Amino acid sequence: MALTDFDLVLFGGGGDLSMRKLIPALYARDRAGDLPPTAQIICIGRHKWSNEEFVAELNENSKTHISEKTLTPALWEKFCARIRYVSLDATDAATYQPLNDVLRNDAGLTRVFYLATPPTLFSKICNNLSARGLATETSRVVLEKPLGRDLASAKQINLEVGQVFKESQIFRIDHYLGKEAVQNLLALRFGNVLFEPLWRREWISDVQITIAEEIGVGNRMGYYETSGALRDMLQNHLLQLLCIVAMEPPLSVTPDAVRDEKLKVLRSLKPFTAATLAKNIVRGQYRAGHIEGKAVPGYRQEKAANPDSNTETFVAIKAEIDTWRWAGVPFYLRSGKRMADQLAEIVVRFKPIPHSIFAQSTGSFQPNCLIIRLQPDEGLQLNLMAKTPGDGMRLKPVELELDFAETFKTPRMDAYERLLLDVLRGQLTLFMRSDELEAAWEWVEPVLRQWEQEGNEPLPYASGTWGPAAASALIGRDGLQWREEALPE
Repeated sequence: MALTDFDLVLFGGGGDLSMRKLIPALYARDRAGDLPPTAQIICIGRHKWSNEEFVAELNENSKTHISEKTLTPALWEKFCARIRYVSLDATDAATYQPLNDVLRNDAGLTRVFYLATPPTLFSKICNNLSARGLATETSRVVLEKPLGRDLASAKQINLEVGQVFKESQIFRIDHYLGKEAVQNLLALRFGNVLFEPLWRREWISDVQITIAEEIGVGNRMGYYETSGALRDMLQNHLLQLLCIVAMEPPLSVTPDAVRDEKLKVLRSLKPFTAATLAKNIVRGQYRAGHIEGKAVPGYRQEKAANPDSNTETFVAIKAEIDTWRWAGVPFYLRSGKRMADQLAEIVVRFKPIPHSIFAQSTGSFQPNCLIIRLQPDEGLQLNLMAKTPGDGMRLKPVELELDFAETFKTPRMDAYERLLLDVLRGQLTLFMRSDELEAAWEWVEPVLRQWEQEGNEPLPYASGTWGPAAASALIGRDGLQWREEALPE
C-alpha cells in the first residue's frame, strides 16, 4: 500500500536510538522508493544547530550505521534534503513555535509524532502539542519503551497520553514484533494446517524464549541502572513473543482481533505466589570475563557504574498459562547481557516418542523441536529424527532449515523499517494496546516488589557464559535443559 504524504516529527532526533536505528530505517525506505517525494522528517533537539550542522551530525553518527552496499552519495543527499532540524525545549510549550512553522497545514497529510525520549517526557510533550494545536484528530503518536517503571506509572502514561490522543492514534512500539521471523510465526501457525493440531499441551513439552546479548550496557548505564533486565527486556519483548506463540487463532489479522487474543494470554498467566516467586525466578549480574577471547569488565566496573549496584543484567523466569491449550506446559523466558552468544530465538519442544520400535531406546531419540530464529539470522529450523545412510536401521537427528534471506532472495527489511511503515499507514496490529501494557505490568510487578523488599544481590555470572548456574537449575528441576545445554558435543 502506497504511503500518503507525511510530516514525521522525531522528538529525540539527535539521540542514540534515532541515530542508530530510526534515521537508517527511514533512509532504507527512501532508497526503496516508499517515501513520497515531498515527505518531511523533522528532527527535534535542544542543541542550537542549524540544519546544515545537524546533517553533519547525521554524517558522523547515523551514516555509519548504514550498510556500505546500500549507501550512495546521491541517495544520501536526496534523503538528507527531507530533514528539517528544529531546536526547542520539549518541556516548554512556549518554545514550540519553530515546530509550528515547519509543519505543513494540510488536512491530507499524515502527521506523526515519534517520542524517542524518556517516558517521563511523554505526557509533557503530548500536552504541549495539544496546547499549541499541533495534535490534530488525524495525528499519530509513537511511544518508545520503557512504557513506565511499574503498573502505576504505566497507567499514568496511558491516562495522560490518552487525554490528548485516542487509542487508535497511539502506537506503542516493540521492535521485536517487527521482525520477519515473528510475523512468519503467525504465518506458520495460522497459514498452515500442519502444526495447529499439535500446538497444545498434549504434544508440546515446553517452550523456551531467549534473548541473549554479547554486549554490555555500553553508554546506556544511566538508563540501565534504573531499569534492569526485567523492565528492559522481559516485561515487553519476551512477553510479547510469548503472546504470539500462545495466543488462540484470531478472527483475522486486523489490529483488535490480534490484540484481543494477546491480551487473553497475558491475563491467563498464572499469578506468582510467595513460593513461586522464590522458586521460579533467577536474577543475575555479569562479572568480568571474556567475549570472543577479549577480556571485558564486570557490570560494576563499567563506565559510570555504581560499584555497589544490585541491578540485574540477567533474568530467567518460568511462566505458566492457565488455559485448556497450555495447562501444565512450562514457558521459560530468559534474557541477559554479556552472554556466550548473540541470539534471539523461540524453541518449541515437542514431547518424546512414547515407544521405540527400533533397536534404540527412546532416550536416544532427540525430541522434535521447532526453532524460530529472530537474530542474528532470521529463519526457521525443524529438528527431526531420520535414518542414517547404509545398512541397518539407525536413526540420528537432522535439521530442516528455512533461511528467509536465502529462500526469498529479497533484501531483509529491518524491524524498525517495517514498523515505521505500519505507523505511516495507520496499521496497529504489531503495536501494544493500553490494556495489553497494563496486563503485562500487572503480572511482572510482584517480582519487582519482591526484589525491592528482599534487597538481595543478583547472582554473579562470568561474562561469556549463559548466565548463573541457578538458571540451569530452574529448568533442570523439571527434567529439562536449555537448548544450548541439550545440544550434542
